[in-house]
Amino acid sequence: MSIHLQPPQHGCESGGRALVIVLAGGQGQRLVPLTNNMAKPAARFGGAYRMIDFTLSSCVNSGFRRIYLLTQFASSSLNRHVRKGWAPLLNDDLDEFVDLIPPQKLFADRWYAGTADAVFQNLFLLQQERPQNVILLSGDHAYKMDYSLMLQQHQTTDADLTIACLALPAEQCTQLGVVTAAADGRIEQFVEKPASPSPMPDNPDMALVSMAVYIWRTEALVRHLIADARRDTSHDFGKDIIPAMVAAGEEVYAYRFKSAGRGADDYWRDIGTLSSYWQAHADLVSPEPKLDLYDPTWPIYTYRPVVAPAKITCSADGSGGYVADSIISAGCLITDAAVRQSVLSPGVSIRDACVEQSVLMDDVTVAPGAHLCKAIVAEGVTIPAGMSIGDDRERDARRFVVTDDGITVVPSRIVLDEQESYAKVVSHESNACLSRS
Repeated sequence: MSIHLQPPQHGCESGGRALVIVLAGGQGQRLVPLTNNMAKPAARFGGAYRMIDFTLSSCVNSGFRRIYLLTQFASSSLNRHVRKGWAPLLNDDLDEFVDLIPPQKLFADRWYAGTADAVFQNLFLLQQERPQNVILLSGDHAYKMDYSLMLQQHQTTDADLTIACLALPAEQCTQLGVVTAAADGRIEQFVEKPASPSPMPDNPDMALVSMAVYIWRTEALVRHLIADARRDTSHDFGKDIIPAMVAAGEEVYAYRFKSAGRGADDYWRDIGTLSSYWQAHADLVSPEPKLDLYDPTWPIYTYRPVVAPAKITCSADGSGGYVADSIISAGCLITDAAVRQSVLSPGVSIRDACVEQSVLMDDVTVAPGAHLCKAIVAEGVTIPAGMSIGDDRERDARRFVVTDDGITVVPSRIVLDEQESYAKVVSHESNACLSRS
């Protein structure tokens, strides 16, 4: 197969602008049951936001407004969110866009086999746009980054590929790509998910890891994608293409990540598991969160549903409850309830109950007398009166998903009785039958 990028027909400026491709089709298997009905980038994060909002906000704030989102699994929620919240932000007349691209099956009659295969199957986008560089991103990480600074380094070093990297404690890096870089930033080794991550030379407790934020010279990207498609590999950038490029001595450089925005700490989270999802929310409600959602110099854009403001009421004597160290989204109703260190998405209703260290998705209802602690509750669930979740791990494990570190996850479409005697998932079809009976 031979695919050639034609020279730009509208001047060098048209060909020189970077194109953004976001891999947004992840199934999110390690976030099940939260991702039972939606792609991972569409999952709620931070109350008012979706995961995809952080990547797209960094694109827009960095000045890159030509964006393709490659979707695949359970994409309807993501499609709707982008259509309502992101398409209106960009101006077609200025050649700004965020386009959702489902699998085209032009080069292969199958779903995407890996991250590299996802881009390979959409090479026609590069032929159509003819950019000099491609910014390749994931749609399910939480961070704030000015990609224009990374592009400046990429162009200065004349790299084929530049990878954004940051230092993390070595014991946290076994599920990430670990990088060894020379003093000038050139990457000398890249190992995907090593059992024993190589430490940094100046700090044996830390390792340098890839953030899965890439800037490619387009010619190099196309060349490597075509070569990989001809080989029997997993067709993945981290497992196959990048290690081979580094081993061959190609021009691959590390870019040391710096958070964007005012006084920002270098915060980045790969929210790949239920535990990391819960911990990232715990970070947000800490007294001084490293990921600042309130920074006007680096706004996080999203679609905000048309709902009333949040309302918090308590008994006349003020003894009915309180809210502390929490994020409360629009449309929430909190009446005589105690809410501590929790994140509430739009439309949550809590009455005469206690919610601690928990994440509640859209339209969750917590009835009087209920108690939640270290719980994640999916969309639309009603917690019955008097039910307790989070204080008896063995009992919770019989009904729900409980992580190794004790986070209880209540899935959507679950029916709980007030005596806590059963818990069962019902499908949309069963719900329809019940409504007709």
